[in-house]
Amino acid sequence: MRKAVLLDTSFFLRFLNESDPLFKNAEDYYKYFLGEKYDLVISTISIAEYCSGGDLSELPLLNLQILPFNLNHAKRTGEFARVAFQAKKEKAIELKERLLIPNDTKLFSQADSEDSILYYLSSDSESQKIYEVLNSAFKLRFKFLDLNTNHGHIFGVLDL
Repeated sequence: MRKAVLLDTSFFLRFLNESDPLFKNAEDYYKYFLGEKYDLVISTISIAEYCSGGDLSELPLLNLQILPFNLNHAKRTGEFARVAFQAKKEKAIELKERLLIPNDTKLFSQADSEDSILYYLSSDSESQKIYEVLNSAFKLRFKFLDLNTNHGHIFGVLDL
C-alpha cells in the first residue's frame, strides 16, 4: 500500500527559506518522508497560495505529486466547512485574525478523501484548531503533524 503526506503551503514557506526558524524541521521531515518512501503530495490549492508570493519554479516539483482539487474533494469540503463555520459561530473554536477558513477545509477534505494520505504537515497552528474540530466531528483518516515539533519526537527517530 502506498503511503503519503500532504504538505501545506506553510511547509514550503519554511522549507524554501534557510533563514526561517523552522527550516531545519522542514528539511528533516522532508528527508525522513523521502527515506521512508512516502509520496510527498502538494495540492493545487497550496500551489495557488504559494504562487501568490512566490514562483512555481521554486517548488521542488520533481519530488512531489500534485493533487488536483476534484469533485469528491469539493463535496467533502462542503461538509467540513459547515462544521467549521458552525464551530466558529458558536465560539467553539477561536481563530486569531482568520476570517476565512475554506482553504483549510479544502486541504483537509483532500487528505481525508485520499486513501494513501496518512499525514498532513503544517506549521499553521490556526489550521490545527480547525483540524481538531473536524476530527472530533468526523474522525478524520489522517493525522495533523505540527512542523514546530521535530520529526524525531513524532516518529521516535534519533538524530545521530
